[in-house]
Formats: sequence, structure tokens, C-alpha cells
Amino acid sequence: MLPDVKKIVYASDIEEGSRPAFRAAVSMAGHYNAEITFLHVIEPLSASAKNLLKTMMNDESLNEMHQESVNNLKNKLVERIERFCSSELDDNEKMRDDQVIPRVEEGVAEKVILRVADEINADLIVMGTRTHSSVEQFFLGSTANRVMQRTKRPVLIIPLK
Repeated sequence: MLPDVKKIVYASDIEEGSRPAFRAAVSMAGHYNAEITFLHVIEPLSASAKNLLKTMMNDESLNEMHQESVNNLKNKLVERIERFCSSELDDNEKMRDDQVIPRVEEGVAEKVILRVADEINADLIVMGTRTHSSVEQFFLGSTANRVMQRTKRPVLIIPLK
């Protein structure tokens, strides 16, 4: 049995097929009247990609482009959340406007998820995971597995297609 859940971190790759995990987060939020931080993590550019961009742009232009991209992604997250809530939730499942907080961060996914969960003192982390071959699983693991291994918080993992 879960303790009282007031804050949920829902970590999403916002890829096709991730809705079942968000639906699970919404269900938990509805059951506990909890707040969801909808987190999307942008993996950082490799050093070689950064160096290539620096040969074409100055630092100020590069930073401006980066900030504009993050803002655009956050706006898309907000739109996606609104579309989901209006098209897929029944009237008795509707979320308050302040109940879902979109957040875009940059970094290594599992580290950012754990940092944000600690920062907001989350009671639950909800994530989807896609099936991988056993070889991929052995060599790479998954973000969900790495989060589960490194946290003391409850983690709800939803298998995705």
C-alpha cells in the first residue's frame, strides 16, 4: 500500500505510445488528489555536436537558439497535456489547471528524474518503459531500471508498446 501521495513526478519521453503511463499518473493523481510534475528530459548534445555548432554560430546565438528550443518544447508539452485532458478524460477525471505542472530539463535522464523528485519531495515516480531485447537490456538497461535502482521513492513502471 502506498503512503499518502501528494506529489507525483511523471517522466515522459513524449514519444508515440506513452499515453498509458500518463493515464496511470493521472489516475493516481485523481485517487489521491495529487499534483503531477510532467517532466521531459532533453539529453545534452555531445561534445562533437557542440563543437560543430560553435564553428557556425557564436555563443550568444547558440544560447538563444537553445533557450528558444526549450521554450517551444515546453509549449508543446502544455498543448499535449491540454489535448490529453480534454479528449481522454471523463468529467469525473478532469484535472485542475494547477494540478499538472509541465517541466523541461536538460541532462542525463535518470539523474534529472531523481534530482527533480528530490527537489519537489515527490511521493511517487511514474514512468513508462519500452520493451527491449534481452541483449539491449543487459548492456544498456533502461532509464526506468536505473531510476528504480537509485531511489528510495516508490516507482510505478508502465510497460509501453
